[in-house]
Amino acid sequence: MDPGGTESLSLRVSLAAQELTLLRGEWPWRRFAVSTSKHGAGEVGGSHQTPRGRHVVRAKIGAGAPPGTVFRGRRPTGEIYSAALASAFPERDWILTRILWLSGTEVGRNRLGNVDTMRRYIYIHGTPDTEDLGVPGSIGCIRMVNRDIVELFDLVPAGTIVDIS
Repeated sequence: MDPGGTESLSLRVSLAAQELTLLRGEWPWRRFAVSTSKHGAGEVGGSHQTPRGRHVVRAKIGAGAPPGTVFRGRRPTGEIYSAALASAFPERDWILTRILWLSGTEVGRNRLGNVDTMRRYIYIHGTPDTEDLGVPGSIGCIRMVNRDIVELFDLVPAGTIVDIS
C-alpha cells in the first residue's frame, strides 16, 4: 500500500498518548495532539468521560466558518473567540471552529441506551489555542487546536471510522 494512495481514511484516538492519527489505509498520514476527558475513559451518559470503541463521524458542522467561531448547541453564536470573551464567560466549555459529531457503532458499549455517544454530544472540536493539548482536560469530547480541526475537517468525510482506545 502507498501512503499517498487512495485507500480509505480512518481516525485513531489514543487516550494514553493524547494523540489523534489520521490513517490512509493502514498508513499513518497525519498526527495531531488532542485533549480528551480529564475524567478518564467511560461510556455512561453524565460521566463526562471520553467513550471508547468504534465510532463514525455522524455529522460535520461548521464548514466555512471563520477560525474561532463559537458554537453552542451545534449552532454558531455569531461570536469569535477572544481573550475578552473568555474573561466575560469563564464558565463556558468552548467549542470552536468545527465539529465532527461522533456516533458509536457498538450496541451496548457506545450506542443506544445510557451509553450512546451521539446522545452524549461527543465531538472532535476546536478549542482555544491557549488550552493545553497532549494532556486530558475536556469534559468528554476530543479537543484540537483550531488550525488542526480545520485541516482534519477538510480531509475526512462523514462516515469516517473513528477508533478510540
